[in-house]
Amino acid sequence: MGRADARRAQGREARRAKGGGIRRLFTWRKIVGTFFGLCLLGMGALAALYLYVDVPEANAQAQKQSNVYKYSDGTLLARSNSEVNREIVDLGVVPKSVQHAFVAAENKSFYRDQGVDLKGTVRGLFNTLSGKGKQGGSTITQQYVKNYYLTQDQTVTRKLKELVISLKVDQRTEKDDILAGYLNTVYYGRGASGIQAAAQAYYGVDAKDLDTSQGAYLAALLQAPSQYDWANATPTGKKLVKERWAYTLDNMVGEGWLDKAERDRMTFPVPKSPKAAPGMEGQTGYLVEAANDEMKRQGVTEEMLDAGGWTITLNIDKKRQKQLEKSVDRQLENQLDRKNNKVDATVQAGATSVDPKTGKVVALYGGVGATEHWYNNATRQDYQPASTFKPLVLASALENESTTQDGDLIGLNTVYDGTSKRPVVGSDTPFAPQNEDDISYDSPTVQRAMDKSINSVFAQMVVDVTPAAVKKTALAMGVPDKNFPERPAITLGTMNASTWDMAGVYATLDNHGKKVTPTIVKSAENRDRTMRPVDGVGGQAISRASADTVTKALTEVVDIGSGHEANTSAYDAAGKTGTSENNKAAWFAAYTPELTTVVALYGESPKEGGGQVSLTGTANSGRANGGGFPAKIWADYTLGALGGGSDAAFDLRGVERGETAVTETPSEEPTPSETPSETPSEEPTPSETPSETPSEEPTPSETPSETPTSTPSGTPSTTQDPGDGGAEPPGERPGADTPLGQ
Repeated sequence: MGRADARRAQGREARRAKGGGIRRLFTWRKIVGTFFGLCLLGMGALAALYLYVDVPEANAQAQKQSNVYKYSDGTLLARSNSEVNREIVDLGVVPKSVQHAFVAAENKSFYRDQGVDLKGTVRGLFNTLSGKGKQGGSTITQQYVKNYYLTQDQTVTRKLKELVISLKVDQRTEKDDILAGYLNTVYYGRGASGIQAAAQAYYGVDAKDLDTSQGAYLAALLQAPSQYDWANATPTGKKLVKERWAYTLDNMVGEGWLDKAERDRMTFPVPKSPKAAPGMEGQTGYLVEAANDEMKRQGVTEEMLDAGGWTITLNIDKKRQKQLEKSVDRQLENQLDRKNNKVDATVQAGATSVDPKTGKVVALYGGVGATEHWYNNATRQDYQPASTFKPLVLASALENESTTQDGDLIGLNTVYDGTSKRPVVGSDTPFAPQNEDDISYDSPTVQRAMDKSINSVFAQMVVDVTPAAVKKTALAMGVPDKNFPERPAITLGTMNASTWDMAGVYATLDNHGKKVTPTIVKSAENRDRTMRPVDGVGGQAISRASADTVTKALTEVVDIGSGHEANTSAYDAAGKTGTSENNKAAWFAAYTPELTTVVALYGESPKEGGGQVSLTGTANSGRANGGGFPAKIWADYTLGALGGGSDAAFDLRGVERGETAVTETPSEEPTPSETPSETPSEEPTPSETPSETPSEEPTPSETPSETPTSTPSGTPSTTQDPGDGGAEPPGERPGADTPLGQ
């Protein structure tokens, strides 16, 4: 054997020796022994924990604190109920099928298990340690223990205690008693703890009268009470809760608790609309709801709020709040006959008032009263803002230095074609809305188009700027609906928004283009945590020059245009009116240098389920346009809120192309088009003078307009699309609430 062979032999011997050492170190006997040793160690630890942890007294839920809400000056606004909204009922009162629905939804093996789900608990512990948050899988017994004996904290210690106590409770307590405790302690949303309160909150019946289908909904609801509440659930939330409702019933069939044929006949039981809790009458309930909603947006969960102990100070100015309520009563409610007039019975008012320098919501009007009309009219987003959107089209044109079809830079002096029902030029989507009262205007400037809310001008302008650019500007300024289409009809405000949203948009203009986000919570604290308030003012959404130019245009709207009802020498004001198609909504959005306020009226059917209806005939006054009741409410409130007036003046700097000539009566007054438009029943009566104060109701035609009745000399610098009341061809229907002029 050579030296090379010897070296190879020695290497093999070394490797065998090393491998033998590893095998001696990790033998199967040692591995198995280690495993069983760890198991014994774990069992010993659990046994020690079992002996150490005893079943405690009931937690502090029965000693729950109230939440205290205060005005900005620290005076008391409201106190939530100091006791939990709960009425304990015996399990025998709850129908057996409803009991089974909860078991089928939450824990099918409840009647067979030992009170714990080890796999689910281990998964929950792992997610807690890894920071992944909550994880389902707890049994009904574990949930009962958590609700009745422990807290909602997601900690390893609490999960281990829950495991041990659940084992002991299952051994010492009958299953029916555990189920009764669970049904009576779990939180269902709408402030309802326990099945009796939930039955009343969602279906207006006692627990004993719940049917199987209703019980299955309440059981499905427990997975996400806020998300699955049908009254305010998103389309996704509604889809998910219906799927869980079906899952619950299918599990009941699988367990033999429900006949398959009976299950197939069941339909989803839509719950009733929510009602405010006692003590939340008048505007109080709306203010509390808005504050709670803002806290939830900041990460405070519904469970945290329900636990109580919060001291929440609002930005609401007590004097201005009372003034807003008085102004609505004086200028609107005192004019209505809600009992005997069917139209008056449909009128809903909403308003939001904001300090433009801080974003603080200083006053809010949510409706006739939270115990009478639960939905908050100040924050609801199911109506269109109509022509209050037009200033944003101008802002986008200025911001993007857009030009007309002829290449002229768009500014306040730019001349457009004001012909009613004039088809827009340069758009792939045909659009030809009519002007208010089908009036055509002879070569109006952009300033005059804003004064009179001429639809045809702004329809063409949005094409000149491009719908995509206008939408980008609108979103930057605070318009909430990111899904509104990028088509010419957006100039008529065909997206949805609330007075809260539009107050933020107009406050942004008021604040020289700095983004203003309305915020109602000044501070929120409890013993365990503090909520960080929203910063109401951000960076530049649009340039100061663009914002100030729009403000300059809007001052004339108040001085001599559609918003003249708000004109007074007591303060400087800028604003815009808006009325949606068929008078379903009427808006006035305006501001002074110190205060931004948006007021809206909505036509809402008083029948179950609501629905949008026309405001025409409100207080027997014909059409209810933005320049009417909303402008009067705004003026009355603003005068009082400013202490009778203010010397503050708009500080307009760097106004772009905003030096308008002195407004004069046009040499040729606007004349009605020769071809009558296809107008709805709400067309204005001859007694109204649209040339001076056009109302804002849109009455879009179904087909593109014919050739304009009059054509300004030369090619118009921009083609227009009829604004508030404009007609639109088949391909460009903005929706049921297309704004009509003003």
